[in-house]
Amino acid sequence: MAVDNMDDPKIYRIDAFTTEPGQGNRAGVVTDASGLDEAGMQAIAHALGHSETAFVLPPPGDDHDLYLRFFTPSHEVPVCGHATVAAHYALALEGAPPGIRRQLTGAGVQIVETLRDGDDTVVRIAQSPPEFAPPLAPDLVRQVLAALGVETGDLDFRCPLQVVSTGHGKLMIGLERHARLRALQPDLARLAALSPQVGSNGYFVFTLDTADDDDAGSHGRMFAPAIGIDEDPVTGNANGPLGAYLVRYGLLAARDGEARFRARQRAGDGRHGHVDVTVRVDGGAPVAVTIEGRAVLGQRYAPIGTLS
Repeated sequence: MAVDNMDDPKIYRIDAFTTEPGQGNRAGVVTDASGLDEAGMQAIAHALGHSETAFVLPPPGDDHDLYLRFFTPSHEVPVCGHATVAAHYALALEGAPPGIRRQLTGAGVQIVETLRDGDDTVVRIAQSPPEFAPPLAPDLVRQVLAALGVETGDLDFRCPLQVVSTGHGKLMIGLERHARLRALQPDLARLAALSPQVGSNGYFVFTLDTADDDDAGSHGRMFAPAIGIDEDPVTGNANGPLGAYLVRYGLLAARDGEARFRARQRAGDGRHGHVDVTVRVDGGAPVAVTIEGRAVLGQRYAPIGTLS
């Protein structure tokens, strides 16, 4: 699909939550989308085909510095972690200085900080306060497990199936063994059909069995076929809520009011990356989540009208 109504803005492909080109989670970024309407944004996101594309817009209010909208190939979503990292990395490429910015998203205003670490740009995102839906009813749990192709005995018994959100909710599904996570071959059509009952389009399957990764606190895989994402390689809005979830159930310890861990994620096709998660804890409860990631330039288009 051609997009030819703009001459100046550029479109980027950015690999987020990694510093290795071709790894992490690729997002599209349009750093000045002020001339695009919603249909144009959706057309670009569809043409790029990434799990999300971020569109940077002028702030419509005084309580924020920029406005970001996020589109999958088929839907707009309220917020996206890896596309936020990608957007602020792209802005840094264009000369934006390090510092703190307030970004408006469909999930409200977020504080995003960019820092320089040698040649790398580090992006820290303060996510929305964690919210926990009730655990799934037993019959719905059985349907989700059947769609994933796992047995009850594969589950980590400490981890109830539950939707957790820090802006864009995901269903948390804990498995006991890393090998079982790697072997997943879910029925994507069944997962998509179950999404309205589950109350989330995203299924985040994780394990605390970190195999031989000494720096990892968890490994995960994320599926969201109902919004056109069969599998997402690395997901900020899954690993952030996971941190809050682990604290809630006593599976992640806090020190001096904070719990930290590195969440690793690898898709079935081998694409991988990591998210550094910090959870602020008050009275034993998770009250705030920050995620951190780096990025690398995948590809730049100029002008946007060359995209087809």
